[in-house]
Amino acid sequence: MAERALVTGAAGFVGRQVLAPLAAAGLEVHAVLHATTEPPPGAAFAHRADLLAPGTAAALVRDIRPALLVHAAWVVAHGRFWTAPENVDWLEASTDLAEAFAAGGGRRILGIGSCAEYAAEDRDDDAQWRETRAIAPASPYGEAKAALAARLAALSARRDVSVAWARLFHLFGPGEHPDRLVPAVMRALRAGRPAEVASGTPVRDFSSTWFAGRALAAVAASRLEGPVNVASGDGVAIRALVERIAAIAGRPDLPRFGALPDRPGEVAAMVADTRRLRREAGFAEAAPVEADLRVLWSSVA
Repeated sequence: MAERALVTGAAGFVGRQVLAPLAAAGLEVHAVLHATTEPPPGAAFAHRADLLAPGTAAALVRDIRPALLVHAAWVVAHGRFWTAPENVDWLEASTDLAEAFAAGGGRRILGIGSCAEYAAEDRDDDAQWRETRAIAPASPYGEAKAALAARLAALSARRDVSVAWARLFHLFGPGEHPDRLVPAVMRALRAGRPAEVASGTPVRDFSSTWFAGRALAAVAASRLEGPVNVASGDGVAIRALVERIAAIAGRPDLPRFGALPDRPGEVAAMVADTRRLRREAGFAEAAPVEADLRVLWSSVA
């Protein structure tokens, strides 16, 4: 009998991309969705539930009896989630879910974190951000994620449950808010109007949610414990990424760099060290950034 995997946030930007890889690995996938969303491909069963409602998490675990929990649900409102008071609500609800999962005999938890947990500057700074980098979030979102990572580590230490914590870097993909960088640029180019962006000089670690979904499934199936960066491991200037999109669209004339101001305090470079992902989770796939941009452009043309 296949092990059961419970995936929260299963219709979300990241969560939806984990379902099919988990199913392909032989797991019976149970997707937790909001009442108004439809289950994406890969889910054997769909459960509509409000995880912020008291008692919901315990009831789900009791009814499903999952061996694996992939927790991708969180407050995600674009531009608001960084400071939303709901970050605290999700921290508490996520803690309750993990406790119920461990008490119900669950075997392994994969929590979804963020590079926003890391310090912008570190005494051992180098070209790539390792999992040992100082944790010093600059936002309530990062603080709540870091707090959950610490709580899950403590849970693992006192209960017979394995915990991995995936820190995601800079993602693009289907279902992304239209005002974020990649869809905003694509929307402008498709309309034949200038794509206004900032200077584009910061360097970031970009990959698609398709890539991240496969990587997360590999981490879930591995024995890796603790924090792990889920990213491409390659840095690219934002300007170069926008120019790539413009080339795919056949409109290299339309990007307008410097038309928008750079964000105050912008970190110059955020690039992940992915050695744990490759060596300990066994996920050595190179992120096909340009190919995935092409698929994304074609899929919404």
